Amino acid sequence: MAAVQRRLQISNPNFLSLIIALSLLLVISSAKVIFEERFDDGWESRWVKSDWKKDENMAGEWNYTSGKWNGDASDKGNYIILWVMCTFNKDKALVFQFSVKHEQKLDCGGGYMKLLSGEVDQKKFGGDTPYSIMFGPDICGYSTKKVHAILTRDETNHLIKKDVPCETDQLSHVYTFILRPDATYSILIDNEEKQSGSVYSDWDILPPKQIKDPEAKKPEDWDDKEYIPDPEDKKPEGYDDIPKEIPDTDAKKPEDWDDEEDGEWTAPTIPNPEYKGPWKAKPFLLPENKESQLQGQVDSTIDRQPRHVNLSLAFDYFKDDPDLYVFPKLKYVGIELWQVKSGTLFDNVLVCDDPEYAKKLAEETWGKQKDAEKAAFDEAEKKREEEESKDKPVDSDDEL
Repeated sequence: MAAVQRRLQISNPNFLSLIIALSLLLVISSAKVIFEERFDDGWESRWVKSDWKKDENMAGEWNYTSGKWNGDASDKGNYIILWVMCTFNKDKALVFQFSVKHEQKLDCGGGYMKLLSGEVDQKKFGGDTPYSIMFGPDICGYSTKKVHAILTRDETNHLIKKDVPCETDQLSHVYTFILRPDATYSILIDNEEKQSGSVYSDWDILPPKQIKDPEAKKPEDWDDKEYIPDPEDKKPEGYDDIPKEIPDTDAKKPEDWDDEEDGEWTAPTIPNPEYKGPWKAKPFLLPENKESQLQGQVDSTIDRQPRHVNLSLAFDYFKDDPDLYVFPKLKYVGIELWQVKSGTLFDNVLVCDDPEYAKKLAEETWGKQKDAEKAAFDEAEKKREEEESKDKPVDSDDEL
């Protein structure tokens, strides 16, 4: 009998709270792989299912299954897990990766995972439990189809300011979040970079480096116009001689046209595509406005005091944090989400400090199975359509 690939699958909707308890895993500071879960033998000892929402009869259920269509019938996944980690990403990259498949053609619900710090009661882990990083796809209706990348500092959750669309089909996809020691990041889907930038600019974790100068005033000779006609742009020779309309060369004299009665026939005119309207010089950006974004702004550092104080405003100063990328004392990996329809599968969870290893793992798992999974999905869809056509009532006219 062929081996069966299994994955963690939501078999019942509503609130689902699982925490990954990374068993008593010895974490060495120089290790590249901190946690890797492929849901093979022994996975039950590494995961703890939370009782969150159980008393309210709103807790969902999880299955250990290969799903309806798969590329490897031996690959499985299951439960919410908690795991003991350490501050491993100091001076190193933090890579958080997993695969997820919405087999049920998700209408509204999450497919994200979380990294948590501090002490957590695994059996009570849920939506109110503080977390350090939340990452992964979220879908709801037509308006929400995005990848969450939420970073928590000082008990405040900061959402990424850039839009990162997620995949919405019924196949497996790999989501990767990379956070580097220079505070840059990358978000990948299926090993392709979809978004990148800096934590400084793409999250509002720190106050901005520049603020509006409360004493800034517009110079008396300031020109509000950002653009003026370019004085170097000259009207082409013969521009004014171009007619607005030209005879329609495709027009033909009507057969019943009588020159004696109707007069001499002339072809109707059509708009001349060469005519561009009255000539205007190209717009030219005023030199003094090239740096207009900096006008009226000052550095927002802690050592610069404002020249006057407005007591009605809370004045936040920028102070650099060289450890902005560090998330100390990470201990747990958790899956906490809400869904209207069940059927989402999670697999191949990875936390490491090596983006190349994450890429290799994605290629060895998702990369080798995606074509077979797609073929299995297409076959399942074909059978579904055939069954639906059999059950469809036959119109009486079609029988004749």
